[in-house]
Amino acid sequence: MIALSLAEIAAVVGGQTYDIPDPAVQVTGPVVRDSREVESGSLFVAFAGERVDGHDFAAAVVEAGAVAVLASRPVGVPAIVVDDVQTALGALARHVVERLGATLVALTGSAGKTSTKDLIAQVLRSKAPTVFTPGSLNNEIGLPLTALSATEETKFLVLEMGARGIGHIRYLADLTPPKVGLVLNVGTAHIGEFGGREQIAQAKGELVEGLPSADDGGAAILNADDPLVRAMASRTKARVILFGESDEADVRAENVRLTDGGQPTFSLHTPSGCSDVTMRLYGEHHVSNALAAAAVAHELGMSADEIARALSEAGSLSRWRMEVTERPDGVTVVNDAYNANPESMRAALRALAAMGKGRRTWAVLGKMAELGDEALAEHDAVGRLAVRLNVSKLVAVGGREASWLQLGAYNEGSWGEESVHVSDAQAAVDLLRSELRPGDVVLVKASRSVGLESVAQALLENGAEGEVVAR
Repeated sequence: MIALSLAEIAAVVGGQTYDIPDPAVQVTGPVVRDSREVESGSLFVAFAGERVDGHDFAAAVVEAGAVAVLASRPVGVPAIVVDDVQTALGALARHVVERLGATLVALTGSAGKTSTKDLIAQVLRSKAPTVFTPGSLNNEIGLPLTALSATEETKFLVLEMGARGIGHIRYLADLTPPKVGLVLNVGTAHIGEFGGREQIAQAKGELVEGLPSADDGGAAILNADDPLVRAMASRTKARVILFGESDEADVRAENVRLTDGGQPTFSLHTPSGCSDVTMRLYGEHHVSNALAAAAVAHELGMSADEIARALSEAGSLSRWRMEVTERPDGVTVVNDAYNANPESMRAALRALAAMGKGRRTWAVLGKMAELGDEALAEHDAVGRLAVRLNVSKLVAVGGREASWLQLGAYNEGSWGEESVHVSDAQAAVDLLRSELRPGDVVLVKASRSVGLESVAQALLENGAEGEVVAR
C-alpha cells in the first residue's frame, strides 16, 4: 500500500486509536486479513468469522511485524477500532484509490471473469506496472484488499467484480470507481439467487451506470454478441466500445479456428490496425475473453501488434482453470475444477472435443450450484451436449445433479457404456485408473463446492498413483 500514517488511517475510517505510542508511524507493508501473510509494516484487518476470529491473532501479528490491527474492539496491542471493519476497509480502499494516479479498470460478467482479468493484466503489464485481483477475490473484502496493494508506481489497477444480488456491483464500484468498465456476458451463473437473466443483467449493468461520462474519459466496453450486454449501452454516459465476432464490433476476431491442440488462433481487428493471435490457452471460448482484453488495452493506448503479442504470450494465472498437464504415459489431464456454470461447462466440453481429436476423451463432471429451478434442465442439457460432441465417456460424480447429467446423456443416445454415474471423487479416480489408456484426454469440472480438483490431483500424483484427499 502507499505509505499512510496510523493517524491518517484512523481519520479516514472514522476509528479510534488504542495502545498506539506514536500515531505518526506509517503502514508501509501490505494490508492483510490472513495472519500468515503479515510482513513488516503491515496493517492486519481483524474479521470475526463464524469459525475464526481475527482478533484472536492480534498479539501474534504485531509480534510478526504488523504496525497495527484494524479491529472492532480493543485487542491489547496497537489498534484502530471501528464500528464495522468491512465498512472501514472499504473507506480506506476508496481513499487510497483517489490518491493513486492509476487508471482503474473493472470487469464483471456471468462467466469468464477471472480468465479475462488475467488476460487484461498480462496485456497491460507488458506496457506498465499493473496490479490486479488475485484469483477470484472479487467481493466486498477481496476487492478493497486488492486496491490497497497498489503503490505509487502502479499505472493500471484491474479489478474483478462479482455479484450475488442487485446492488452488489454498485457498492463495489463506489468503493473503487473505475474509468473503464467491461461487461463480458449475462448467463445463468447464480440464476437461482437472482431469479432470472433479466435480473442478472440489471445487476451486471450497475458497473457501466457508475462510469464517468465520455467527456470525462469514461469507457464502457460491452460484448456485441450478447444482446443483454449490448443493451447496457443505454445505461451509461461513458463512451461505448463493442467487442466480439459481430461485424459491428469495434474490436473483433476474424478467421477464428483451433489448432490441432485446441488452442485458438485468429486475426485481431482494432480501430487502429490488425494483427494475428495464437493463444497458449485452450478452447474457443477464450477468443471472446481475448477480444475483451484487447478492447481494454486498445482503449488504454496499446497498438494491435502490442496487444496481439501479449495475448499470444499470455498464460493462465489462476489455478484449476483449464490447467492442462500431460502425464509421462501420454494421458492429458485438464483440471478446470475451480468452478462451473452452464456456460463454462459447455465451453469446457467443446475445448475437450477440440483437444481430443483422434483420441479418447473423458468428461468427469459434477454439480453446477446455485441454478435454482433451472438446475434439472441445465444439468440435462450438459449431459446431452457431451453426447453430441462425441465425448468418449461421461463420468458424472455425486448425487442428484450428477444423476441428471447422466440422464441427459442417456436420453441423447448414450445407451451403452458411454456414461456412468459414480458416488464420489474416489470412485471416479478408481474408475479412471482402471480404464485410462495412453493418449486419453480427461476433463475434470464442477462447482467449487464439489471439490473435483482432487480427481485431477490424484491422477497427476506419482504418475498414475495417489489417493484422493478426503473433503
